[in-house]
Amino acid sequence: MQTGSCLCGGVRLEVSGGLPDIQACYCGSCRKAQGSAFVAVLPVAKTDVRFTAGEDLLAAFESSPGKHRVFCRVCGAPILSRAAALPDRLRLRAGLLDGPLGVRIASHAFVAEAADWCVIDGDAPRYPGPRPA
Repeated sequence: MQTGSCLCGGVRLEVSGGLPDIQACYCGSCRKAQGSAFVAVLPVAKTDVRFTAGEDLLAAFESSPGKHRVFCRVCGAPILSRAAALPDRLRLRAGLLDGPLGVRIASHAFVAEAADWCVIDGDAPRYPGPRPA
């Protein structure tokens, strides 16, 4: 069981089961949503995430048709994204979770859109666009 929270601590959650490796995305939309060079997400089953506090503090923005980015409406911290095409999956923001995670970055997507000031290190596969399904 992993626990996590938003910046203000109002939204708290638990993730059951083992964590998958992290997927990094460098697309322009993810950069804007995170305010950073990339987003680091953990693709998890919706049933593995349980909000223990602050679910009423969540707000969502449909950033593209069928894709919602969910954030804390108090502190603005990104929490997760969900896609209508994958209703049973959530893309949880890795930085929300407490303590060591024991996972690594498994892939880098949309590297063709990466910010020119971002250096992508490591040996994980890199894809110029979306990662293969």
